[in-house]
Parts: sequence; structure tokens; C-alpha cells
Amino acid sequence: MTPDHAIAARLAAEAGSLLLEIRAGRGTEDQRSLGRRGDQAAHDHLMAALHRLRPADAVLSEEGVDDPQRLTQPRVWIVDPLDGTREFSEPDRDDWAVHVALWEAGEVAAAAVALPARDLVLSTPEVAAPPPRDARARLRIVVSRTRPPRIAEQLAARTGAQLVPMGSAGAKTAAVVLGEADAYVHAGGQYEWDSAAPVGVARAAGLHASRLDGSALVYNGVDAKMPDLLVCRPELASMLRSAIDDLL
Repeated sequence: MTPDHAIAARLAAEAGSLLLEIRAGRGTEDQRSLGRRGDQAAHDHLMAALHRLRPADAVLSEEGVDDPQRLTQPRVWIVDPLDGTREFSEPDRDDWAVHVALWEAGEVAAAAVALPARDLVLSTPEVAAPPPRDARARLRIVVSRTRPPRIAEQLAARTGAQLVPMGSAGAKTAAVVLGEADAYVHAGGQYEWDSAAPVGVARAAGLHASRLDGSALVYNGVDAKMPDLLVCRPELASMLRSAIDDLL
């Protein structure tokens, strides 16, 4: 049987390829319509594939109807068919992603984040750790390009960090995994599908991932909301967590 890790990577890549085709053929279609079409097409592809490959598993998708039966299931796929719909619908942006994760036994057991416009898929179980960081370099913190959280601005002021606006949560987490940024700070609300796959990939790369207050990230909950998130290089976790505690 195909391993769950391979399924996550394959399906994220397939949905990404489909989205690239839709984007390339947009013609005069407006951004809102293009985003809706991309969301639905990627969702339909992932749902059909998971039903075929893992028919006994439950699925929680941003574009689907939440079935409470998932709370009683041992395995739940948590997917965001198109994370960063706004960025997908804007010409030439590459900070959008496809998230595919499997929750099992209380943990994200397999995960993949595809960055289709960069021809890149990051997936468990093997993700390279970010390259060594120059300790003299200014700290780089990625934040939402449309809703940068106040606490990130305060954290930047306290640590001298540079805030780097970016779209998708998957793209922001990937920036930390790839060494293009040092931390990702989010507050103000997300949902499980926004972070499950990125967190699974980040942890496989050896990164720190938690709530802002240091508590655990819990998935397949009754309420799919996920209030805040910190993903960072492990050597920065203690310093950032201490600074955040002072600001909370």
C-alpha cells in the first residue's frame, strides 16, 4: 500500500498542477472568479483522490462541509486545497500553496505543502533542515501581507527584526524551512487547514512549532479554529518565546 507520506506529497503536487493550468488559462476572468474556481477544482480533486486511495478516512477541508463524525475517527486528512487564494488570483505571485496533512493518534502523522508557482513540494518524512543562520544577520519574521498582527510588530520592535509580508501560511512556513526567513508569527485567527500541513513539514525539518504562548497545537478539534501560531528555527525558540511572553 502507498505510504501516507507519499500520498500527501503526490496529492499536493497534483492539485498544484491543476491550479497552475487554471491560472494559465484565466484569460479575462476576474480575480474573484478565478480564486473561487481554483478553490473548488483543487478541493474536488483532493476529495476524489482521498476517497479512492483512503476510503475509510475522514476529511476536513476548507472548501467542504465539516462532518462532526471526524471527531470519532482515528484518521483525518486536513487539507487546504488552495491556501492564499488572493495571491493565486494575482498575476506573477508565487506565495500560495496546497496543504495536505494526515492527523492520526493525536498528531500530524504525514504532511505536504506544495508551492506550485515555485515548482516545489515540501513533504514528510524527510525535509531538509534550513541552512545555518548568520548570527550577525538581522532577524527576519514573515507575517500576513494583508493582516500583520500587532504582536509581530511589537516583537520586531523589541528584537530589531525585519517583518517580511507574505501570502499563504504554507508559503510563510516554507520560507522558514528553506532558510529564507527565521520565524513566522501569526495572531488573529486561522483554521486547522491553514497550519496542519505546514506544521507537519516544519517539525519534520526540525523547527519549533507551537501556539504563541508555547502551548501545543491541537488538531481535529471540535472547533477547527486555530487562534495563533509560532514557527521558528529551534535555536531562536527560547528567545522569541520569552519576548512574546512579555508582550502577551
